[in-house]
Amino acid sequence: MTEKTVPIRSICVYCGSQPGRDKAYIESGRALGRSIAAHGARLVYGGGTKGIMGAVASGVLSNGGSVTGIIPEFLVDMEATRHSLGQLDELIVTADMHERKHKMFERADAFVTLPGGIGTLEEIVEIMTWAQLGRHAKPMVFANINGFWDPMLELIRHMRDQGFIHTAHRVQPMVIANVEDIVPAIIDKLDALAEPAGDASILAKL
Repeated sequence: MTEKTVPIRSICVYCGSQPGRDKAYIESGRALGRSIAAHGARLVYGGGTKGIMGAVASGVLSNGGSVTGIIPEFLVDMEATRHSLGQLDELIVTADMHERKHKMFERADAFVTLPGGIGTLEEIVEIMTWAQLGRHAKPMVFANINGFWDPMLELIRHMRDQGFIHTAHRVQPMVIANVEDIVPAIIDKLDALAEPAGDASILAKL
């Protein structure tokens, strides 16, 4: 029997436009980029070429992968340089943050969140909210580098225990500390979603 594998076309990565204080954050960004390229997937991300964002994009591009950057016009000079943006395979400049987030969602088969700040947190929380409301079944991953997301994960558990996360079975992001394990875990998750007889409705959301 031939093993069924769902092809992964693109992975959306949310992360900080700053490097952070732990050098492991930048290193993990580059390693995740290398892994995305090695698995033949396209990176979809916020278009920044600085900080962890730049590290992920560099990891993909330096290993022969493809990158789609999606950035609002007002952030171009803040999170990137116009010269470095020219190195991306595809650049989409949006009118505002709402358009940026919607386009990132549309183009992604899965979502990975590396360390970052309030903007990064807001992006993954919105994706989790849409999952809770049944708007998608795409895999979601917290890249928990050196326990960075532990406080957030504890808060999610607290909200669930207190009865504030309805349909909690839909809000089950994977928590993975080793970036080398992230893309294979996403592929396994997509395979699992495709196995039931009624998989057509699930995959239609991907």
